[in-house]
Amino acid sequence: MDINQKSQFDHINQFFYAAFTVDNVIFGFDGGDLKILLIKRGEEPFSGKWGLPGYFVKRNETLDAAAKRVLEELTGLKDVYLQQVRSLGKIDRHPAGRVITVGYFSLIKISDYQLQPVSTGLAKQAEWHSIKELGELAFDHDEVIEFAFNMLKRRVRTQPIGFELLPLKFTLTELQQLYEAILLSDAPPENNKLDKRNFRKKILSMKLLVDLNEVQEGVAHRPAKLYSFDKEKYHALQKEGFSYGL
Repeated sequence: MDINQKSQFDHINQFFYAAFTVDNVIFGFDGGDLKILLIKRGEEPFSGKWGLPGYFVKRNETLDAAAKRVLEELTGLKDVYLQQVRSLGKIDRHPAGRVITVGYFSLIKISDYQLQPVSTGLAKQAEWHSIKELGELAFDHDEVIEFAFNMLKRRVRTQPIGFELLPLKFTLTELQQLYEAILLSDAPPENNKLDKRNFRKKILSMKLLVDLNEVQEGVAHRPAKLYSFDKEKYHALQKEGFSYGL
């Protein structure tokens, strides 16, 4: 860009003062407990505090590319589908200056991935934390999580995205526990269960589950039947106007 071209933009130079970060909210499900992936920060500000896997966007990369890069560097996770949630831009959210962050979220099966931070200077540890026991987090990451969790609650009622958190073979009890962990996480103990009969009647009436004619193995209680989610049938029904609703 020559001098004449630069002069054309003098009137907007005052607006080029902010940095951008990406923060990833990764949900996982484990033994009836909904979890979020956090890192223990290795640099200031908030060194030693738990927070979301996030960092600055480089000059030469898109937001989506930055989210994937940062996630891999700080947790070791790659090939994870990430979707934007929203941006947060409080003026004082970062002590170093004006920093606008773009939140992303994803659903993964915890058992399918192994955590191994590449950038140990930025992330001392990467661990799964129960969504009920997050404690005080760095920056405004609690707000990013709240937005992502509310999006998850809305979508799990209208789309079968919850199956992304389950193993390929699951029981109806495991499926119900997943929905309870998402939809009733804030409910008091006496109201944190879905009605078993109604839930099973509703989910089976959709005819989206395949009875595998198998049962659990190695369990102390009576083995339960195993099912899988029929993605092909769901997509076929969608074309016919089928509406998933729970």
